Amino acid sequence: MTRSIDATPQAEPGMPLMDATARTARIRMLNDMLREGFPTGDVVVTPGVASLRRAMLDLLMIAVQRYDAFSPDNDPFCEHDFGALTFAGERYFWKIDAYDRERLYASPDPADPEVTQRVLTIMRADEY
Repeated sequence: MTRSIDATPQAEPGMPLMDATARTARIRMLNDMLREGFPTGDVVVTPGVASLRRAMLDLLMIAVQRYDAFSPDNDPFCEHDFGALTFAGERYFWKIDAYDRERLYASPDPADPEVTQRVLTIMRADEY
C-alpha cells in the first residue's frame, strides 16, 4: 500500500500562508535588521576578529553594517545572509544563521521571529 504525503506548507488557522516571494522578502528584511544594527539577534566573532584593536573592530562592524554588495553569485536565494569584504587588507566573511529559539537546531520558520534566533558570525576568511 502506498501512501502519499502532502508536503504543502500549511498556515496556522486564521493566518494567511505567505507566498515564496513575500517569505524571502521577510527573511531578507530580518537578516538586514540584524546586520545593519544588531538589535534582533546575537553577534559572534571568531578569535581572529576578537583580536583586533577596539577601534579596528568598530570599523569592521561598520563595514559589515553598510555591506551592500549582494549579487546572484553571493546571494543566490536573495536572503542577504552572507557577505565577503576586504577590510584593512584582510578578507572577512560574515554569515547569518537562523536557529530555533534554543539555538539547537535550524529554525522551523526563518520568516517568523517568534520561533527564530538569528546569529551573525563575523570571521576572517582564513578562519573559515
